[in-house]
Parts: sequence; structure tokens; C-alpha cells
Amino acid sequence: MLRVLAVLFVLLACEARAAVQREYIILSGGPSLEEWEKFKEDPHDRWWGNFIRSARVRMQELLKKGVPASDITWLVHRPSYVRRAQRQDKTDLIDNILSVQERFGIKLVWFNEGSEVVAYLNGGRPRDRVKIANFEYYGHSNRACFMFDYSNEIDSGSKSWLHEKELSQIRRGIFTRDAFIKSWGCHTAESMSKFWRRATGKRMIGAVGKTDYSNGHLRNWVPTLSKGARWGG
Repeated sequence: MLRVLAVLFVLLACEARAAVQREYIILSGGPSLEEWEKFKEDPHDRWWGNFIRSARVRMQELLKKGVPASDITWLVHRPSYVRRAQRQDKTDLIDNILSVQERFGIKLVWFNEGSEVVAYLNGGRPRDRVKIANFEYYGHSNRACFMFDYSNEIDSGSKSWLHEKELSQIRRGIFTRDAFIKSWGCHTAESMSKFWRRATGKRMIGAVGKTDYSNGHLRNWVPTLSKGARWGG
């Protein structure tokens, strides 16, 4: 009898683990263009790959921790890299991004607008069976929104974003109990993190102040805080 109960316990535990899968989502915004930035005191994105290389390194960390490649999803703002390739770098940046997907076997999802990010969070996978265990953003932001094409199509502004007032569209219950959520953009914890918690019930770590992607090769491509900034959320 005890042996039967033990077997049943193991089977139930296996079924419980199988019932809820975990997804790890990395979100990459796009780079600015030199034509808008070159006359500024502190120009953004001299290198096109700030938000790509940092995301790649993070995905490699997840893989080394044993996360299956099939459980990692990479959302990338495609129009920004198309414009940057055509108007500045004169090389196939889309192919460079695809090479990361091909090398590591993760799921790559292109997007154009913030509404598509919300749609993927809510229903990119069946959220009754696949919960989001990790969500991280690499890109430009201000205190109120992720700016996916900052200074890429227009000077010092965006036409593609996810604003804090749109976060209420994210469904509750799509994240795991222990979900890790972090914005590696500037100023997120000054306002947007509060709206995120209100909308999802989950904490989003963000910066009070600016983050810095420059000289990433000296820090294994992990963004750092600028002088006087701190993490909050």
C-alpha cells in the first residue's frame, strides 16, 4: 500500500511539473541613428548592437543555467535594425540577428509596435500551461515608457513604444510566482515600474536614473548604472 501511494505521489508531482511550463522572454529595442545623434554632447548608440549583444549574453547565461533553448523567446524590434542597416551601417543587421537565433536555437519573434509585445505576453503561448518566468528589456526608455525606436526614425523621440498607461492590457496570472522582471533601460523605476506592479502584481526592477551600455566589452556586455543612479522598482 505504501509503495502504491509513493508511486501515485511521484506521478502527481510529475503531472504538476508538466502542467505548468516556464518561458523566458528577452525584449530588445532598436538603436538610434547617427544623423540624429552626432551633434549631441553624449550621442547614443555609436555601435548598432548594444541591445542585441547584451540580450545575447543574457540568453547564454540562461542556457548555461540549464534553461532549454525552446523555452527562451527573443522579441526584437525589426524596423529599427532595417533602418539602421540601410541608412548607416550598410550591412545586413537582420542577418546578424538571425545568426544568433540559429546558433543558440532560441525562438525569435520580430515585432513593430508595443501592442504586439503585449499580445505576445498575453497569448504568444498558451498561458494556462506556459507561464512567464523571466522578462527583461534591453533598450531605450524614459520614466513612462519603453521607446523601441528612440532617435531612429525621428530625432530624440519614438513612434514605437510601450507606455505605462498601456500596461493594464497585460493579463494577470501569466507570470510565475517567482518571475524575474527587469528593465535595463533608463529611468524605468521612476514611474513605469509602479504601473507594472499595479497591472501585473509583479515587481519590475528598473533604474532610478540612467543606465549605460557604452564600453560593454569591458563588462561582458552587461549594462551598468550611470553615476548617481540606482536600481529600484
